[in-house]
Amino acid sequence: MKRIVLVICMLSMGSLAWAQAPSLGTAANFAVLGGTAVTCTSSVITGDVGISPGSAVTNTGCTISGTVHVNDLAATNARTDFLSAYNAIGLIPCTQTISTAAFTGNVPALGPLGPGVYCFPAGVTFTNTTLTLDGTTNPNGIWIFKVGAALTGTGFQVVLSNGAQPCNVFWAVGAAATLTTSTPPPLFQGNLLAGATIGGSITITGGSLVGRALASVAVTMTGTNVNGVCTLVDQAKASCKNNEDDDRDKDKDKDKDKDKDRDKDKDKDKDKDKDKDKDHHHKDKDGHDKDKDHQDDDHKD
Repeated sequence: MKRIVLVICMLSMGSLAWAQAPSLGTAANFAVLGGTAVTCTSSVITGDVGISPGSAVTNTGCTISGTVHVNDLAATNARTDFLSAYNAIGLIPCTQTISTAAFTGNVPALGPLGPGVYCFPAGVTFTNTTLTLDGTTNPNGIWIFKVGAALTGTGFQVVLSNGAQPCNVFWAVGAAATLTTSTPPPLFQGNLLAGATIGGSITITGGSLVGRALASVAVTMTGTNVNGVCTLVDQAKASCKNNEDDDRDKDKDKDKDKDKDRDKDKDKDKDKDKDKDKDHHHKDKDGHDKDKDHQDDDHKD
């Protein structure tokens, strides 16, 4: 019996290890974050762009909706938080180890995958592959992919189903991450973290990324669309609010409820005052009527 309880406890500890999303801290405010260089060509970036400790930001025909932070306090703090998250992911135990180094089409078959921690011991290459992350068991679940070396994707598409959320997907890559377009342009979803001190760069050519591109070294984007708010128009359930934002919304709702309660109390007080005024008025009127009756009796006498 004790052994059974011990096994259950161990399994519970394992599930807890990946149930909690690694915190990106202030790095969550950035769609793109590089260390030595950020190069953007003919692309669209929704969200802030940052670089630290370097300062080389090259914009050639790019549309950036957010603020560009060049080695300022925001970028420095974001880099610290990003690397902290990357290192924290490295300590999370795997729930499944995938030894296959290359996937072409959907061969060998991979997925749909439920929430969990999936580990590739070495590098992995995806060619014209679609990977589906299924939120049936838990739409708010966390997906973590730990790649021991380089991540290479050509026409690699990540599809989320049944409420799975892009900002709950983390790709921690031990070397460079390279995503290249094929036909049709792929859609990659999740937080892409290339945190290796040497070789930790991200290169995206074509296609779209719904999530964040955070690199220890350089980020290079050409003809791509990076949506750092982690939402997709046709994916209504795929939202990416920070916990702080959720707390603020809850506080606002509480404040609204309190205001409503205050208004109700005020209305009750007003009603009470009106009732008192009515009672007082009726009493005065009754008293006046009685006085009048007495006066009429006196006149009769």
